[in-house]
Amino acid sequence: MALWVEKHRPAALDKLSFHSGLTEHLKQLASSGDLPHLLVYGPTGAGKRTRIAAVLREIYGPSAEKLKVSQRVFETPSRRKLDINIISSNYHIEVNPSDAGIYDRVVIQDLIKEIAQTQQVAASSARKFKIVVIHEADALSRDAQHALRRTMEKYMGNMRVILCSTSTGKIIGPVQSRCLLVRVAAPSVDEVVDVMNIVAKKEGISIPPSFAAQIASGSQRNLHRALLMLEASYVRQYPFAEAQDVLLPEWEEYIKVIAAAALKQQTPAQLLAIRKQLYELLTHCIPPPTILKGIAMQLIDGVEEELKAEIVHQAAFYEHRLQNGQKAIVHLEAFMAKFMSIYKRHLMELP
Repeated sequence: MALWVEKHRPAALDKLSFHSGLTEHLKQLASSGDLPHLLVYGPTGAGKRTRIAAVLREIYGPSAEKLKVSQRVFETPSRRKLDINIISSNYHIEVNPSDAGIYDRVVIQDLIKEIAQTQQVAASSARKFKIVVIHEADALSRDAQHALRRTMEKYMGNMRVILCSTSTGKIIGPVQSRCLLVRVAAPSVDEVVDVMNIVAKKEGISIPPSFAAQIASGSQRNLHRALLMLEASYVRQYPFAEAQDVLLPEWEEYIKVIAAAALKQQTPAQLLAIRKQLYELLTHCIPPPTILKGIAMQLIDGVEEELKAEIVHQAAFYEHRLQNGQKAIVHLEAFMAKFMSIYKRHLMELP
């Protein structure tokens, strides 16, 4: 049984319920004879992937939704084998090369060249080019991005690239300059409430306005998260109550526990205990940057004003190290040790 967030995902541009101006712009691009390379960026839960899938349907019709999942094996220069999951139809292919880590350049070069060198042979196809959708493009290494730039130049006749990213800050200039940038902003709280009401109507349930607003605010305008929170609340208690508590994911509650422990005591024994808790989050597949950001935000809320800028600086420093390093636990623990050092010194200097 599918989750509501997948079950009620709009399949066509006409069914998207917010950012109408952007929807019209995407319609015009899809109906034009020559689609440019696209860089679709915006915060998590804003609807980037939904809009990309709707654009593919607008270009190629319902056949673009006939997807198959396959596993491809790539060989690195050191003869190491990489298994990468790929989603594809007859007209496009979706890949997340960041799964390959430091070998993402191999995936970019081999896969995209293979796709780009094949002509679109379906007589019913509305376009003569195929589309390669690259998710989490901002996680690509610089070598992979330079390889992508050269491939985009060479095979423009047979291929278009759609990059999906949370921001443009980590995308190199040469790649950005070859793409049309499409920003998908986070929906407003009212728009999140409207979407939840649409989903609730389809499911045959009703949501009190105050509870819907509470979920929308608690989701931080992340539509994907809001629908998951709504379904979790429905499973826990229905009919809904006006004053019902909004369920937060367990990993977020766990992050609050870690931050509270660091604020309470700054000792080597406490750091060792926190290390075990960080391992617990990592073993449950919570992304390391998400862990770091969540803990940093909790710490910022719990310290005095004069320490907040320094904590933000250290969080940015260790987030950069996370991107370039291999073992996330080392950098997460280093950030916690640095915070404890700063906070302990601050407490000792108090009169």
